[in-house]
Amino acid sequence: MADEVFMDIPAVEKMSKSFDTFGEVLQAVSKVLQAISISLKLAAFVSLGATAAASAMIDRIQPRLKNLGDKMVELSGDLDGAIRAYRDGDMSGSQRFV
Repeated sequence: MADEVFMDIPAVEKMSKSFDTFGEVLQAVSKVLQAISISLKLAAFVSLGATAAASAMIDRIQPRLKNLGDKMVELSGDLDGAIRAYRDGDMSGSQRFV
């Protein structure tokens, strides 16, 4: 087993940026879905419940998107931390990649 750890820092930085961007997009979509759900609930009395079904479906999807977006942003931060640890020569950070 190799005792040396190598990280292609520009590639990992690019991955981190991609995770962050995707996480922010998912969080924005989650907020839009939440606003749509609220609008559909307010319009439910006029449509005799037709929009309530759509709102219920959105209410099942929205929290999952928010959670996924949060995880993507968290993963981006973890990658940034690993890059900093690798650059600083921190042995505890390099042990994550062994």
